[in-house]
This record gives sequence, structure tokens and C-alpha cells, in this order.
Amino acid sequence: MKYRILRTDKAEEQLREIIFYIADDSSDVDIALDYLGKIETAINRLQDFPESGSIPRYSILKKQGYRVIIVERHLVFYKFIQEEKTVIIYAIVDGRREYRNLI
Repeated sequence: MKYRILRTDKAEEQLREIIFYIADDSSDVDIALDYLGKIETAINRLQDFPESGSIPRYSILKKQGYRVIIVERHLVFYKFIQEEKTVIIYAIVDGRREYRNLI
């Protein structure tokens, strides 16, 4: 059975900002939409493989039960609830930045 994917408002907002930034930076909406597609594909894969993400290196995030998937230079932080067959996307951040406080 597939897991249901939920996203926090914060994750939605971060994703929007990433896509707008790429569109603005590259002056090419198609590049931004391609990147959005990559992130969406990676997130949707969690419906079938919720445990596929790595355990974060920061112990505070590890203790709180977060997992992370990497999409190029972005990190998608999530938790999955086995009993409810649900994956919750909490944050989508640039992996080159100090992200501990962004979640």
C-alpha cells in the first residue's frame, strides 16, 4: 500500500522560493520547471519507499526522527508514520547552507 504524502506550509513555501529563484537566476522558466519535476519525482518515490531517505548527520534531527533525501543541491527533510501510512515533508533547503535551524 502506498504512503500518503503531506507537506507542511513551510515546505510548500520553501519549494516555491527555490523554483522562483531558479527561474529568476537562469532567466529560464523551463529550467525551473525541470528542477521542480526532479524534486516532485523524488518526493513521490517516498509513497513506495518511505524508508529510502538517509538519517541526517545532526544528532538533534536524528533524535527527532527526520530522514532526508537529496535532490541535486537541495535536501528534503521528512518523517514517516508507519501506522498511518503517511510521509510528512517538513522542509526543502539548500544543502550548502547551515540548515539545522531552518527546519
